[in-house]
Amino acid sequence: MSESTVTAPSAAQEPAALEAAREIVAAARRRDRRRTATVAAALALAALGAFIAALTLGEFDVPVADVVRSLTGSLFGTAAWESEFFVLDVRLPRVLTAVLTGAAFGLSGALFQSLVRNPLASPDVIGITSGASAAALVCVLILGLSGLAVSVGALVGALVTAALIYLLAWRNGMSSYRLVLVGIGVAAVLSSLISYLMTTAHVITAQRALEWLTGSLSSRSWPHANTVALCLVPLLVATAVLSRSLGALRFGDEVAAGLGVRVEARRLALLTVAVALAAVATAAVGPVPFVALVSAPIARVLQRGRGPALTAATLVGAVLMPVSDFIGQHLFDSTELPVGVMTGVAGAPYLLLMLATNNRSGQVG
Repeated sequence: MSESTVTAPSAAQEPAALEAAREIVAAARRRDRRRTATVAAALALAALGAFIAALTLGEFDVPVADVVRSLTGSLFGTAAWESEFFVLDVRLPRVLTAVLTGAAFGLSGALFQSLVRNPLASPDVIGITSGASAAALVCVLILGLSGLAVSVGALVGALVTAALIYLLAWRNGMSSYRLVLVGIGVAAVLSSLISYLMTTAHVITAQRALEWLTGSLSSRSWPHANTVALCLVPLLVATAVLSRSLGALRFGDEVAAGLGVRVEARRLALLTVAVALAAVATAAVGPVPFVALVSAPIARVLQRGRGPALTAATLVGAVLMPVSDFIGQHLFDSTELPVGVMTGVAGAPYLLLMLATNNRSGQVG
């Protein structure tokens, strides 16, 4: 018997082998889609539960039925005026702002980590939110601005900081390791600027700025929620259109270019969207730490995959922010902790664990 008859499949066997391989790949894709849909549905239900709990519980508890009546108008009957006041005027703007900004932070972190292929590449680590904070403090402490002007200043500061980091990290291409290092260095410089502004400011003005700098949802009203919602609509559409190239970019620039992707143009566009998402959220609630950092890793664990998991990361952020704010409001009876304090307490151990794990495995980005 010759070697060719042992190793080479017959002409009749080749189509059967190819069909079996296709069926295996198709089955794996169906499993991934089912798990992605299941995770998304579970996270959406968790976000809805946190949403209802935040509207229901507080110093004045509102029955769930009155919450539903208040949200739906007269469709299911009329709620008591006290319930409508607390639900629609006091709590709903704050909760909506929490959900929307959490979603923006989560999606921003997932985009950064997917593009840079580094788990440390989130806007609160590489200096984007520090740029927004520094610009906001300049508006408050030096220019004497307040309200919407501070939010616009924070947005501009984040965009300018991102452009500076990108230019400093560019060396005939973009290295994820270099981008993270440059971002951490820029963040350190901006932190020093923030400390200088706070120590030289008047005590009363500095106290007002400190509340924003900590990251807080206190006193958030309908203008905050509406502004974030209006900004998120085009950013989510842009993400849906541009993220089709993420799968190719994950395998490196050469592979992506071989597949017809305009690597630098598409990466720059996605980074711009990620920066805008973080800037919009920071402008609304301040530099809330760690939500952008942990949302994507949690989403990937839930989906048991190494892909970008953009939808799941967005929903994880939409759960983390209102839950953290709810705990901060009710953990102590007499003291309300800002949401930034709660996310910092939960996120700092995760960052230390990730650094220790990456150090042992020799991963540097």
